[in-house]
Amino acid sequence: MPNTELLKVSIDAMGGDNAPAVPVEGAILAAKTGLAEIFIVGDKEPVEQELTKHDTKDLPIHFVPSEGKIEDDEAPALALRQKPTASILVATNLVKTGTADAVISMGSTGGTMAAAVVLLGTIKGIERPAIGGPIIGAAPNQTILDLGSNLDCKPSQLLGFGVLGTVFSKLLVGVENPKLGLLSVGSEDGKGNIQAKEASALFRKSGLNFIGNVEGNDLVTGKADVVVCDGFVGNVVLKLVEGLGKGLAGQLKTALEGKLPDDHLDALMQDLYKNNNVVDARGGGPVFGVDGVSIIGHGSASPGTIERAVGLAKMCVDTNLIQEMNKEVSTVMSTVDD
Repeated sequence: MPNTELLKVSIDAMGGDNAPAVPVEGAILAAKTGLAEIFIVGDKEPVEQELTKHDTKDLPIHFVPSEGKIEDDEAPALALRQKPTASILVATNLVKTGTADAVISMGSTGGTMAAAVVLLGTIKGIERPAIGGPIIGAAPNQTILDLGSNLDCKPSQLLGFGVLGTVFSKLLVGVENPKLGLLSVGSEDGKGNIQAKEASALFRKSGLNFIGNVEGNDLVTGKADVVVCDGFVGNVVLKLVEGLGKGLAGQLKTALEGKLPDDHLDALMQDLYKNNNVVDARGGGPVFGVDGVSIIGHGSASPGTIERAVGLAKMCVDTNLIQEMNKEVSTVMSTVDD
């Protein structure tokens, strides 16, 4: 029987590059920590086969069958209609029905977001959900959004991202009064395209701690605690950071090979990787703007990533993140509309 005291988390076992092996192992790791009761959702035969490889006796784990998965190259809206029993839909529905408090997937970002929007709905005043969070090791407390889910944004949508990022920064990162910046091509007022100029005007009316424009080189200094941009720019920044991490690691390894002990060199490479793959180190990030806790992570996630994602989900629930986002969005939007 489900434990009524533990946090309840549904995990999409079919999501990710190495599914269902990695999600199942990660779910078991999380269950062993006592953080949560886990509902593993996926195709019956392969998931049960993975479960037999582990000792799950007395662990708070339940298997929930589903059929199929939404692939990365599928159009999310169409896939939701064509695959109503896909793993991410079944897993997200557990949150909608109250069986689970949060859902986690390392699968299709578009599918995960679409399932969350359709089944959980969006926070009133938020036109589109976003993805975001800390991505730069040099500024680990800086939240950037959107990181790729909305390639074209209206200024009002950027304002919504700013509100959501501010609440996240306060509650999960621990910044008391987050400084909010708009990513642009110059720090001076009036710099940027029409979208940036109109968004800046909205931010100045919002009552948020808006410090104006920030530039790309400001991201590594943490000048702003929350940085807002459209998903096109945000995804370019995300991929650049990840690529720089890999490139620098390769250069350092070549330069230091034979000059440092192998174990020291490996430790240095791991530190460099973590500093440029903050999303993996945190387990993923929430879908900002949906009315429920839905966590998205990298497809290349390890079992440890899944375990950390459960910890992140617990933080979201324990801090009442969604409730606080609802309140703040309502307050800011009414201020701007006045």
